[in-house]
Amino acid sequence: MIPIDLLEVSTYEIPTQEPYEADGTLEWSSTTVVVVTLGAGGKKGLGFSYATTACETLIKDVLAKAILGCDVLDTGAIWAKMVKSIRNLGRPGISSMSISAVDIAAWDLKAHLVGLPLADLIGKCRNKVEIYGSGGFTSLSDDQLTKQLDGWVYKQKIPRVKIKVGSNWGKLWQRDIQRVELAREYIGNDTELFVDANGAYSRKQALRMAQEFERYGVSWFEEPVSSDDLSGLRQIKESTTADVTAGEYGYSLVYFSNMANSGAVDCLQIDISRCGGITEWMRISAVAAAIGLEVSAHCAPSLHLHPACATQNIRHIEYFADHVRIENMLFDGVAQPKPGGVLSPFFESIGMGLELKAEAEKFRKDFHG
Repeated sequence: MIPIDLLEVSTYEIPTQEPYEADGTLEWSSTTVVVVTLGAGGKKGLGFSYATTACETLIKDVLAKAILGCDVLDTGAIWAKMVKSIRNLGRPGISSMSISAVDIAAWDLKAHLVGLPLADLIGKCRNKVEIYGSGGFTSLSDDQLTKQLDGWVYKQKIPRVKIKVGSNWGKLWQRDIQRVELAREYIGNDTELFVDANGAYSRKQALRMAQEFERYGVSWFEEPVSSDDLSGLRQIKESTTADVTAGEYGYSLVYFSNMANSGAVDCLQIDISRCGGITEWMRISAVAAAIGLEVSAHCAPSLHLHPACATQNIRHIEYFADHVRIENMLFDGVAQPKPGGVLSPFFESIGMGLELKAEAEKFRKDFHG
């Protein structure tokens, strides 16, 4: 037995590059990252979630009591103890985000103790994973949008990209069409074009927009309607040539099982920083595989890379502009894209291969230096 004898958690807030960013249903001016460090046997493991400061409190007050002293090699038991401890708080939302950060740290610590890259510990089945460039916020000007597309397609050689649509809850639908047309003209016909409405459209509007987007070869229509509207997603899926996708707001295996078995999506999106960490990621991926669905990793490319390399039915990882910038600012050891649009871990590193930078301290929410 190697008991967990250290749990540290800190929260970092990073302002957006522009004064604000927006998609179809939300605006934001900063992103919050909750970082967990676990220690056992003289080693440390790191995990994090794109979440809220409230997660730091929950981890310190609830999850720490559940797992300190547990054998770090028993990652399944650690996860189960955390889930049990939040029974009266509710599984979705903040609770699952907190569990995710701690679970990832536990797996990273376990990998450090046995001296393996995390993908090898989980059970690697591939050395690299395809990515798609993602951002294209509705708040970007046309010049800013084409500059971002240029970086992905012509500089980093990523052959698939995604932009946001659904501007102002679908009220600016003509603008959505204009931006999709602009993107297609700029990237040419050899690059895949994805769109993400973040649930901004109604069912009928989404059906109309799907027809418009087909004219520009859009092959991925993410959350055309709310991800809670499974029958609406299925209706749109059955009427368009684009793959209809959702799942990023899933916090448990049951949510993903319901979505997968409803026939609502062509590809199931999972966010490892929300769904319950690596332990739940692997169960969700298996549920999808059982009915012939691929999975796609939502955002947080550094967190997803190793688990994705151990997932048979992975399609790709979202190389999300905000999180790419933040992960390079906060951590050493972040993998960079290779030509052809793939990410590959540093297999000479142990665990995830990430270390928190000293300069991250200036973004810590309780830092007053």
